[in-house]
Amino acid sequence: MNVDSLLEDFRQGRLTPEEVKRQLLGNSYADAGFARLDHHRLLRKGQPEVVFCQGKTPEHVAHIFHELAERNGRVLGTRAAAEHYEAVRGMEGAAYDPLSRILSVVRQPVQPVGKVIVVSAGTADLPVAEEAARTAEHLGSRVVRHFDCGVAGIHRFLSVLDDFLDARAVVAVAGMDGALPSVVGGAVAAPVIAVPTSVGYGASFGGLAALLTMLNSCAPGVTVVNIDNGFGAGYMAHIINAQCEAARKG
Repeated sequence: MNVDSLLEDFRQGRLTPEEVKRQLLGNSYADAGFARLDHHRLLRKGQPEVVFCQGKTPEHVAHIFHELAERNGRVLGTRAAAEHYEAVRGMEGAAYDPLSRILSVVRQPVQPVGKVIVVSAGTADLPVAEEAARTAEHLGSRVVRHFDCGVAGIHRFLSVLDDFLDARAVVAVAGMDGALPSVVGGAVAAPVIAVPTSVGYGASFGGLAALLTMLNSCAPGVTVVNIDNGFGAGYMAHIINAQCEAARKG
């Protein structure tokens, strides 16, 4: 339940002031000893806490997933490894994608809305692009993928340009010279979230060259997340898409 629905239940008389206060102030987090799980993330942001699995033991990930799934019915984990999946695979609705390293539990499916496009420059960028796509999908966005559309063969992007015209947000993923987001930003009306990847030869400096290119983009409407941060881009794209959906309905 998010804050808006909580307030609506109060307005409609389905909740007393005491019940609203209890939900807002009580049980705001669960202390597992090794982690404090933020149960109010859903109330504050409309989405439950996401688990960064890298660096956590399989046992820790399993405990966190069980706790969050019991509370929210849905859990998203990023940078997960096969051993993390093995620890939770017995849970209802558990799934793992080794390419994006997305680990999820879905017991309460959501109806996808709007349109988010994830476009990547090359096949080597797929792990980051797919992380963005699966993140936005998990959160409730309808996602369209267009991969291997880099500027070395700009006709590949131009051949699918019509599909971008009704997108509410675009995630553009690129390594090497990082030029794709500028091209996309100059061609489409939707906000573009640029993701530099660590793909490239030595002078790419592990994605730093692509990051600087994107930060220096002359195309308006382009914003940039950290190197290889497909999750952050997919999350932001969903927020934009969800806000557009809310405005359309309201």
